[in-house]
Amino acid sequence: MERLSYEEKVVRSFIRDGRLVSIPAREKKRQVVLGYLVDACFPQDRAYPEKEVNQRLALYHPDVAALRRQMVDGGLMTRASGEYRRARPAGTAPDEPRPV
Repeated sequence: MERLSYEEKVVRSFIRDGRLVSIPAREKKRQVVLGYLVDACFPQDRAYPEKEVNQRLALYHPDVAALRRQMVDGGLMTRASGEYRRARPAGTAPDEPRPV
């Protein structure tokens, strides 16, 4: 029997049929789901215009404004001049230092 990690269990609970069924109320679970969405929607370390961010997030959940805001507030994305960027390159663990 396969043992799932905490992150895998959270993702399976909130992502069904490729869609986010609800935004988790608990901060720890929300960070896991938002991290999953950042990796799924923004695989490249580049600037994404707000319109593209909205289009990509809309594939998962209709409340794109809340997801965008929570990604920035949670330190997963940065926002400057209407463009969004991953706070860490893809594949970098949250506690790993960002390469210089």
